Amino acid sequence: MITGAVKNKLDRLWDAMWSNQMTNPWIDIQQITYLIFIKSLDDNQIKQERVVNDQLAHGIKATLKDPIFKSGTYTDKDNKISVPYQDLRWSIFKHFEPKRMFENLKNNVFPFIKQLKSNKATAFANFMEKAEFAVTTPYILSKMVDSLSDESLGLSDKDLMGDCYEYLLSKMATSGDNGQFRTPRHITQMMVDLVQPTLKDTIVDPAMGTAGFLTAAARYVQTHYAKDLLNKANNAHFHNNMFTGFDTDTDMLRIGCMNMTLHNVDNPTIKYNNSLSQDYDEKAQYSLILANPPFSGSLEPSTVSKSLTAISGGTKATELLFLALFLRLLKVGGRCASVVPVGVLNNTNEKAYTTLRKELVDNQKLEAVIFMPQGVFEPYSGVQTGILIFTKTNSGGTDKVWLYNMENDGFTLNKKRDEIKENDIPDIVARFHNLKGEATRTRKDKSFLVSRDEIAQNGYVLSFNKYHEREIIQQEYRPVKDILNSITSLEKQFNEVMKKIGYEFK
Repeated sequence: MITGAVKNKLDRLWDAMWSNQMTNPWIDIQQITYLIFIKSLDDNQIKQERVVNDQLAHGIKATLKDPIFKSGTYTDKDNKISVPYQDLRWSIFKHFEPKRMFENLKNNVFPFIKQLKSNKATAFANFMEKAEFAVTTPYILSKMVDSLSDESLGLSDKDLMGDCYEYLLSKMATSGDNGQFRTPRHITQMMVDLVQPTLKDTIVDPAMGTAGFLTAAARYVQTHYAKDLLNKANNAHFHNNMFTGFDTDTDMLRIGCMNMTLHNVDNPTIKYNNSLSQDYDEKAQYSLILANPPFSGSLEPSTVSKSLTAISGGTKATELLFLALFLRLLKVGGRCASVVPVGVLNNTNEKAYTTLRKELVDNQKLEAVIFMPQGVFEPYSGVQTGILIFTKTNSGGTDKVWLYNMENDGFTLNKKRDEIKENDIPDIVARFHNLKGEATRTRKDKSFLVSRDEIAQNGYVLSFNKYHEREIIQQEYRPVKDILNSITSLEKQFNEVMKKIGYEFK
């Protein structure tokens, strides 16, 4: 968790960028991402050099294995660049005066990092081929390099750097295309706490965006399975096979991959993929899905996988197609927690919505529906949403579905989203992990259980208000005659007081 002092420094960096014509938050984050990558290359090599030097000091033969920055001169394949490797290192060029630093980054460092894919420096290097240098002035570049080099921020600590990066991502308060918007970190964390990932899981987010769900899952596993991660096989699974993310936005792929790198996942599977396309036919590969897929889009039926339209009743609505995709991707026994627009839960005008809900209730195991208040996704979107939690069984298993009506998430439900005391999230997580205790709750409470049969009898509508019973308290008032007499008496008393102070009404 970053402190107020760190936030203030990051805010000043962000403000400086905006005051120097860098007013597109996506471009700003891209440039910060590239600089973090450049810094991490040098930081990693410095650590390796220290180990080698320590071994040599103790008389142990040692050499640096496959260094990114070699001795001598770097020359590109077209012989357009010839520069000392040392000038490409963050620890060196951060001391250059602003104009020289700017020219060095633009003409030398960026062309160098764009060709690192073949070297496999990190998983992130695979997304650098089309990186473009877009910092506007030497002055602002100097400010950015100074900020990222600031030792008081503790950015050499990867966990803290990950928190700082996520804080900067929160600055992107702009809605994306096709209903994409960033999931608030506390909602992401709640969903991870609800499904409790383990080292046995293989996790996918088919519309990953900035990889918020994957990084939250990684943090959860690192916290709860620290000792198990010391096992070589577990560690290899965590770094290489556990996390998969897809997106159709190459900028998102870079940002998401950097987010994973800064959360200590070395080699996640992050790649370009249109998850709903007929060209993508992967199935039954994952044990856990965490997602907030695009809501408001619709696709040309000819481009959509037939296996998805078969499950979702031929719909073009992306929110239903993604739910169908989740069912296809999950192994039997796999779980899913997904944000959905409220229409998925209560739309009765279009048959496809009912068809999908019936599939979850009758053929899978629907466990919970959490209704979130309108405003949770401000300032990105005012759409009202819920969370579906289910297990893929292909043989039914839904007994009772837990419904919870979230009233507060710890923040005001407006565009400012200021922090408040009222917060249902701890209660939601605690109650979900003790559903037996929910059997005593009544329909007048904010959470309760509803049987599969009752849901079926109500046309598979999952609206909270469909099952909630409002407690109507009858308010008794005094008889009108008594009220009028009281008014007359008070008026008389008032007039008497006014006469005593010498005021007469005309």
